[in-house]
Amino acid sequence: MPQHHKALSYVAAIKHHLHAHNQSLSDVQFMLTLKRITHASPTIFLSNETNMMRKPFVILGLTVALLTACDHKEHTEQQLAKLEVTTPLRKDTAITKEYVCQIHAFRHIELRSLEKGYLQNIYVDEGQTVNKGQAMFKIMPNLYEVDLQKAKAEAEMVNIEYQNTKALAEKNIVSKNELALAKAKLDKAHAEVRMADTHLGFTNINAPFNGVMDHLNVRVGSLVDEGELLTTISDISKMWVYFNVPEAEYLDYKASKEMQSNVNVKLKMANGDVFEHAGVIETIEADFDNKTGNIEFRATFPNPERILRHGGTGNILMTVPYKNAMIIPQKATFEILDKSYVYVVDKDNKLQQKLITIAAELPHLFIVNGLQDTDKVLLEGLRKVHNGQQIAVNFKSPEKVISELKFHAE
Repeated sequence: MPQHHKALSYVAAIKHHLHAHNQSLSDVQFMLTLKRITHASPTIFLSNETNMMRKPFVILGLTVALLTACDHKEHTEQQLAKLEVTTPLRKDTAITKEYVCQIHAFRHIELRSLEKGYLQNIYVDEGQTVNKGQAMFKIMPNLYEVDLQKAKAEAEMVNIEYQNTKALAEKNIVSKNELALAKAKLDKAHAEVRMADTHLGFTNINAPFNGVMDHLNVRVGSLVDEGELLTTISDISKMWVYFNVPEAEYLDYKASKEMQSNVNVKLKMANGDVFEHAGVIETIEADFDNKTGNIEFRATFPNPERILRHGGTGNILMTVPYKNAMIIPQKATFEILDKSYVYVVDKDNKLQQKLITIAAELPHLFIVNGLQDTDKVLLEGLRKVHNGQQIAVNFKSPEKVISELKFHAE
């Protein structure tokens, strides 16, 4: 069989092989490959018997080259598989941050005895609501009643002496100095009467304001010393709630224009329910805690139903606004040595690893810094790609990406 007929047979066999394996090359690719191997035009190769005789193995090389070209084409298509990318979304948003808090009564004091003596009566019970001026305790007053009577008697005696001295002074029998001395003694006696009366009054212990009393530390008949703790009383008409804020968040708070006036916050109680009344941040402590780097805030909450009690715990919910925030899906990020990165697709569709900082967290989203609005961020296959790898881009708008995230979350 002539050599060029053999060549045509090999070409036919190659095409049959490609068809049997569902592989194909375009006519242009086929002819260019053929030309590259033979270093001659496809027409000459097929018709020139002399060239065929000089290259007895060219047909075998053609077969290998064509099959390799098919495999290379499939490998390239797999390597450049389309991956989903998007751009950051710019949007005004807000973050709700939680801070562990301690709940304190607006007024919380210790009720102590001002006098020593036996406790004669207790007029209230533990946990009772008391009104300002209401009688709560009584210390046996006998000793103080006697002291008052004694002081009054002495004052009466000094008053008589003063009146006599005054009458003599009017007749110029005694000097004015003696009259002044008698007047001073009388004033002293009256002061001792008032003091004795005050001590007697201290045997009656009344509520200093409206509030709720705590447990009793004494019982009827107990001998109490001066200054001994009887109970505590709390004014819970409104509550002071204290919580610690890190220094960086404190600086953001002070820098935000929305935070210049009193900021409303909410209180999540220990059972997980949110307290129905909003509170207001009123004060910030003067100094940072050197051990923790935190500073203490105080929020005031109305408590008309008396639900909150002194010593309770919970979490403050504070909404922090972010103007024109840059938002990306959380799944687009990865960490290396406690630093956060994303893959950004450059103009040649190659991946470039880029460092970012996470400013805040939303459900399935991050508010970040370190990206441009036009950066194309890789969303899928982050563990299967590497820096500098070329990909095919399947772009999705950030609005669509975020809507799909919310849909899957629901």
